[in-house]
Amino acid sequence: MRNLGQLLQHGHPHPDTEGVTIAHPRGYELCGAVCFGGLRPWAYSRLARLSGARPGDRVLDVGCGTGYLTRRMAKAVGPTGAALGIDPATEVVEYARGRTREAHCSYETGVGEALSAADGSFDVVVSCLAVHHLPEDLRPAALREMYRVLRPGGRLLVADFRAPRTRPVRHVIAATTGHVMADYRVDLLDGLIADAGFEVRGCGDVRPWLRYVQGVRPE
Repeated sequence: MRNLGQLLQHGHPHPDTEGVTIAHPRGYELCGAVCFGGLRPWAYSRLARLSGARPGDRVLDVGCGTGYLTRRMAKAVGPTGAALGIDPATEVVEYARGRTREAHCSYETGVGEALSAADGSFDVVVSCLAVHHLPEDLRPAALREMYRVLRPGGRLLVADFRAPRTRPVRHVIAATTGHVMADYRVDLLDGLIADAGFEVRGCGDVRPWLRYVQGVRPE
């Protein structure tokens, strides 16, 4: 029997990625709302604040999924800025476009390990619940790409799933979403981000399931 994670995955992925993609955006949205227990709006608004995005900034959301964080980044930068979300799955990109009304918030299909953006073209890069979808050997490449497209002094925020610390809850997570989530080593993010060239400026938890790392591309 397939678990919930497998049921939501594998749509029509971008041909240039080996990462897992989301096939059912409405199901993914419902799963997110339930799993966050009503805290999802608060958690993602906090991530937007932690990113350091300011009015007028250009923001890239890597692995944007249904655009939940992208829309909050668009609100943070305002109409004088721009927020672009990229995701390899056409289904979620189309869904995100349908949920977005702001003219300065847009979406494209693309892959994190081979971004199409020019060098230094963004002030802020964010990514939430996306890195674990990539095979381990592709995660460094994706973070190097985030570094490349940030301007010197640009800010990075990566957040991902923080596996529960208690064994019974880990078993529940593994049964419902798979071992990739239950056994994910989010604590390795700091080192991966530093190895990509960033100065790590901070890290912490956002309830109930996220851990974030803040970085800056050196001037």
